[in-house]
Parts: sequence; structure tokens; C-alpha cells
Amino acid sequence: MRALSRGTLTVLAFVLAALALPLAFGGITLAASFENLHTPRTDAISPRPVPRAHDPAKPTAVVVVGNEGAVVSDSLAPFEVLATSGAFNVYTVAPEARPVTLTGGLDLIPDLSFADLDRLLASAAPDVVVVPALPDLGEPTTRPVTEWLRRQSGKGALLMSVCNGSGVLASAGLLDGRRATAHWIGIDRFDDEFPAVDWIRGTRYVDDGSIVTTAGILSGIDGALRVTERIAGLDVARRTADAVGWTHYSPGSAAPMAQNTFEAADTVVGFNTAFRWDKPVLGVLLTAGIRELELTAVFDTYGQSLAVRTLTVGLDGGPIQSRHGLTFAPRATPSTTDDLDRLIVPGADAAANHAGDRYAALSPVYLHGKPGFPFDAVLEDLVRVTDTATTRWTARTLEYPTTHLTLDGSAWPWTITLRPFGLAALGLLAALGIRALVRRRGQSSTRGPGPISRTTR
Repeated sequence: MRALSRGTLTVLAFVLAALALPLAFGGITLAASFENLHTPRTDAISPRPVPRAHDPAKPTAVVVVGNEGAVVSDSLAPFEVLATSGAFNVYTVAPEARPVTLTGGLDLIPDLSFADLDRLLASAAPDVVVVPALPDLGEPTTRPVTEWLRRQSGKGALLMSVCNGSGVLASAGLLDGRRATAHWIGIDRFDDEFPAVDWIRGTRYVDDGSIVTTAGILSGIDGALRVTERIAGLDVARRTADAVGWTHYSPGSAAPMAQNTFEAADTVVGFNTAFRWDKPVLGVLLTAGIRELELTAVFDTYGQSLAVRTLTVGLDGGPIQSRHGLTFAPRATPSTTDDLDRLIVPGADAAANHAGDRYAALSPVYLHGKPGFPFDAVLEDLVRVTDTATTRWTARTLEYPTTHLTLDGSAWPWTITLRPFGLAALGLLAALGIRALVRRRGQSSTRGPGPISRTTR
């Protein structure tokens, strides 16, 4: 019995030794992977946004971001759609007038604080409020946003959530008794957390009157086009879809789609988050006049992959204004940081002007030199630098159809996949070495000192 217990303890010790290193290294890398998505800037730079003319004859639409940031596509994609329509005054608003970090480290300077918006509209509600997913959903830090949303809803604003922004609305109690949808990864959790909501699957958006909710990430484009239809008409929405290059537009109704679920191949995200500790750092060059969708394509595609890190850089380090007047602040210039593995230059205008050529030593990659929806080129670059499984996971997370793309690359990140097994082997070798050393010492102590030689005088 004693021998059996000793054998069991030995096996358990070896199992723990095999798990110790993968769990330790994986846990550290896993935490860093998600922290890097919304790491706030550490300097005190807080540039002012460039004011834009307000047309009182147009309805006003705002995209609300929290003090802790927001998902970049949820915020910028609807912004570009609504701004491109020409039918709205469009602003980004936040509880406070300070930089907020969007996915991947893109620092947005909100156009207005809540107080600024009240002054602009004489305390009236904006006509449309877009609510993206917030990284601090469920935390006390979202309270200024949820309380503000309740007030705007009470004043008659049309609310539109994107992706898991529906969780923000649900946490504010604004979806009780309503039909709604959300990102496929979060909708089952919301089903449990918010049982008073009728959660709908397999659709790009749900229009429930005064609230429109959309499925994951790029479904926000469909939601913004639906809002444009309701306020400005089908013709304006159709022209807007053509202008932004969204070929999946379904006039007048939400396009059905297959409901994504987790698949075996999705385990790739676990390996990327936990064991890709040497993620390459991509410098993303911010240039004046860039489309908001060109920016979001870079930061959300690379960000959702969890296989690379992004760092915003500028030509001179100063803030830039996007196509429709948003202000973004880079964190460095390519010449002031030594951390870059590649220099990515998004934007068709930047490609035409060769904006990154002054950094030829970094071999700038112009992603948008050819026509196409901005996400296409980024996904094609991602598959080249990572693998097919990572890229397909990313596209499914974005809820972006890829049947028109050729995503050929390495099938799987085998080197990354072998890392936990290598760490487990190291742990076992260490345990075996310790066991052998303990046994050797034990045998030495059992034998005791050798025989003592006696000499006779």
C-alpha cells in the first residue's frame, strides 16, 4: 500500500512538473496579449480635436466611447458610413475630453465630451447614438456611459449598438423585453447574464424600433446603413454602401448569415495568445486624410489575430486628422523607436504618395495600393506573415466574408504549437534531474562513512 501511494505521488509530481512551465509562461503571455489591445498611453499628451462645422439642419449622430476605450471597428466603421452619407453631423463623444485608446493602441481624441455635446445641442438628445463594445463592460468605470445612455434614450435618441455594445445597452437595462443580437462569441454569455432580452442569432442586425443592435464587429456597417435608410432613405444608403465599398449591403432588411460557433481550428487563438511570446511589433504609420475604415482594417485585423502587436507612429509625431476629421495621436515616430519589426503604411492616399519612403530601411509595406475593401489587403498580409488558421479565425471574429479572397499560407503555426510541449519536456527533465540527485544523496547517507583503517604500532 505504501509503495502504491509513493508511486501515485511520484506520477503526480511528474505531471505537475510537466504542467508548471507551460502554465507559467502561457499565463504571463496570455495576460499580456489582452492587455496590449488597450494599453493606454503613458505620456501626458492631450491634443485638442479640430472643430468641425455643425449644420443645425441635419440630424446629429454620435459614436460614444468610454474612458477606457472601445473596439476600433465598432467605433470607426459606423462613423465612416454615417459621415460618408452626408446626411448627418457626426461626432465621437466620451465622458471626458481626453485621449481614449481603441483596439491595438490607436489613440483617438474624442470630438466632444458629454458636457460639450449638451452645450452644442442645448441639452437635447442626438438623433442617433452608436454604442461600440467597451473593454470594461460590467465594471464600475462604464457607469458614466450607461447612465448617459439612459438619459439619451429617455429623450428619444435612436440607439445602435455594435457587436458586444449590446452588452452595454443590456447592462443599462435598455434591452429588457426587446429583441437584440451580439457577437457570436458573446451572445451565449449574454443569454445567461441578461435573460430578459430575446437574443437573436443568425442575422447581421436586429431592428427593434428605437434600438438597433448588430452582430459582430463589421456587422456595424450593416447597422449604420440601416440607420441611414431609416433617416435619409434607401437611395442615400445605397450610394453610401457603394462609396465605402461594402458589397454585402442588403437594402431594407438584415441579411441572414450562418451563426458562427467555435470549431476545432479555433484553438489556434489559444496558442497565439498563450505561447506566441515573441509577437512581432508592427509600426502603423498614421497619415493625414486616411479613411477611418483603412485605419480600423489594420488595427482590428492584426489585433483580433492576437498574433502581432501594433504601435502607432507618425511622420513627425504630431496628431493627424482622418478623412472625416477625427483626430488621432501617434505614440512615436519610426526613427524614435527601436522596437519595430515591420512598418505598415495603411491608406490609398499614403500609398499613392509613398508616404513611408523616407523610412526605406524599414521596407514600408503599403497595404492599400490596389482597389478593394480595406480589410481585404490586411487579411492577405496577415496570412503571409502568420498562417491560414490564424487568418480564418480573425475573419470569423470580424464576421467578414472571405470567399472572394485567396488566403493561402502555412496551414498552422506549428512552431508555436510545439512550444508548450517543449516546455513540458523541460519540466520533466528538470524533475528527473532533481529526483536523481535526491536519490544519489539518499544512497550516500544510507551507506554511511566507509570503514576506518586501523594501524598497529
